[in-house]
Amino acid sequence: MQKTLEPAGPARPSAAEANAAIRHLVETRVDDEWPSEAYEFLLEEWAAASRAEAAPAL
Repeated sequence: MQKTLEPAGPARPSAAEANAAIRHLVETRVDDEWPSEAYEFLLEEWAAASRAEAAPAL
């Protein structure tokens, strides 16, 4: 009997999904206030996804 592995945590977005979230955040900001914490979080997600997508397959 084969077992399916359960993810250990939430899945990371793809680089394209993180980029879309960054664009949405910037386009929908209120009162011209820069959402620095949210932006930094999404930028880190985008960077991690970009590295993972660019890594050579073994």
